[in-house]
Amino acid sequence: MKQEAIIIGAGMVGISIAWHLQQKGFQVTVLDRKAPGEETSYGNAGLIQREAIYPHPFPTQLKEMLRVLPNKSLDIRYRPKALMHYAGPLWQYFKFSTKKPYDQIVEEWATLVEHATSEHETMFKASDAEYLVRQKGWLQLHRDQASLDAVIQKSQKLKAHGVEFKVLTTHDIAELEPDLDAKAFVGGIHWLNAWQVTSPGDLTKAYAENFQKLGGMIQECTVTSLHQLQNGTWNIATSEGQLETKNLIIATGPWSREILKPLGYDFPLFPMRGYHKHYHCEAGKTLHHSVVDEDNGFVLSPQKLGIRLTTGAEFTFKDAPIRDEQLQEDEQVARKIFPITTPVENTPWFGHRPCLPDMKPIISQAPKHENLWLSFGHAHQGFTLGPATGRLLSEMIAGETPYINPAPFSAKRFIA
Repeated sequence: MKQEAIIIGAGMVGISIAWHLQQKGFQVTVLDRKAPGEETSYGNAGLIQREAIYPHPFPTQLKEMLRVLPNKSLDIRYRPKALMHYAGPLWQYFKFSTKKPYDQIVEEWATLVEHATSEHETMFKASDAEYLVRQKGWLQLHRDQASLDAVIQKSQKLKAHGVEFKVLTTHDIAELEPDLDAKAFVGGIHWLNAWQVTSPGDLTKAYAENFQKLGGMIQECTVTSLHQLQNGTWNIATSEGQLETKNLIIATGPWSREILKPLGYDFPLFPMRGYHKHYHCEAGKTLHHSVVDEDNGFVLSPQKLGIRLTTGAEFTFKDAPIRDEQLQEDEQVARKIFPITTPVENTPWFGHRPCLPDMKPIISQAPKHENLWLSFGHAHQGFTLGPATGRLLSEMIAGETPYINPAPFSAKRFIA
């Protein structure tokens, strides 16, 4: 008889866990209020970031704090009430971002990132979705020589983690992207073994369709309560009725804190909002690579719907009203470097990245319950790390030896 599992959350992380568990012989059902890939996994820059060995730290240097404080930077904005509300997790975030703990976090985080592309490749080949992935790298471009020099120096350490890259001159940029204003930049980095995706939502859906084709179940519903019976079985009440399973997995991204609170968990999860919008471009003009304007913190990427402009982060509440000043200002800068024209949609998309103070996700068994498994808190890298996470957690659930050390991602680190 097959083991059973129910996963709540149909984003890249949840679908990847479902796919891997299915490969191990589990009968898996995925629950979500929306179809796969229609929340955070839809709205991102469309990058599988093999180079993302360094997670985003909190500003710890006075110069950087003073840059962010006026709340006018293009790469990061904040709403004061949200800062006050999340003061506790943010203080922890600051402490984890100082040199000694951060250096340790980088080494632990890298063990997962090193498998990002290889684990995606396993899944997109099985799902016949190679056509969505461009294995040609992406460009990180700099306007300031000091910031470029700092990244070049930092990048040398990435070679030990298998990251491949090339330092670019302005001439190199112009050759790679003839329709981009290369003179706006002093140079950049071509991350060679990171990949672009032409439609992140469609890639998540392709993985989900392969999972369903092989017998997996996906149900659109709202989960209203969770209850563990005396025999260890989980009862899940939904808008469509009651379900039971031995193994329950929570992969609900920024909503994970709320769903777990009634079970006695209060993880220091906080959201970071991002916006995107698609644009047409002038006839005959082409963007060949995803391009990050590093000093302004936005991304231009060639996608199925047009040129996607993805902002940096806004620190706010999940239910806060839309505020698109950051996107508008990014658009003004973007128009100066690439000939985007009219927007494809009238209203920008926005969503939230689930962040934890130590910049690492939780991928582990729940500390207080048997047969309850947790996978969330990937911050800006849930899309990149979904398949690698799916493999790791599925091996743990199946009682196998995990392919990497899961200890750094244990939920116990946040339990007093």
